[in-house]
Order: sequence, then C-alpha cells, then structure tokens
Amino acid sequence: MLSSYLPVLLMIVAGIAVAGGMLALKSLLGPRNATPEKQKPFECGRESTGSAHARFSIKFYLVALLFIAFDIEIVFLYPWAVVAKGLGVVGLVQMGVFLGVLVLGFIYVWKKGALEWD
Repeated sequence: MLSSYLPVLLMIVAGIAVAGGMLALKSLLGPRNATPEKQKPFECGRESTGSAHARFSIKFYLVALLFIAFDIEIVFLYPWAVVAKGLGVVGLVQMGVFLGVLVLGFIYVWKKGALEWD
C-alpha cells in the first residue's frame, strides 16, 4: 500500500533538491557587488516618498470583499447554464432559489449603503 505513495515522495524529494540546489548555486556563483544604488527600494522609477504603511479606509475593504463574494456567486451560473437542459424543472427551481438569495443579499447590501463610495 505504501508503494503507491513512492512516486509522490520522490517528486517531493526532487522538488526540495532542485530548490536547494538552485539556492546553493546562487550563493556560490552569484554576484556579490552590492552598491548603494542597488540597495535603494525601487518604486516605479521614482524616489520613494512617505511611508509604505499607508492606511486605507474600511470602505475599500468592504467593497472589495463584496465584489469578490458576488463575483464568485455569479461564477456558479456558468456550469448551470451548460447543463440546464439536463436538470429539468428541479434544476430551474434550485437556480431560481439561488438567484433569489443572491438578489436579496445584493438589495440588503445596497440598502445599507455599503456600495456608496464617498
């Protein structure tokens, strides 16, 4: 039974060996001439200004999370559309309930003002 896992174990060992080998070769053969110009942080070809730890409004994260949630739910429509004929009335009712819940959630978010960008 354990012999069926041997190829997986060999792939893991090979992956670790390749990664370790590349790191070792880089440290042995790579250039070591770090100049002050190379040590500067690069940001769009311009000098860095301000702190890299800028605060974002919670509105930004809320809109992003809502977009991802509704986007992922809409993706479920594609597989259903492919097999819609084979599912019959039961599949149509189930998708209707799914879309109803999705629309109710969207209306709730809209009424709460979570999609308003001030």
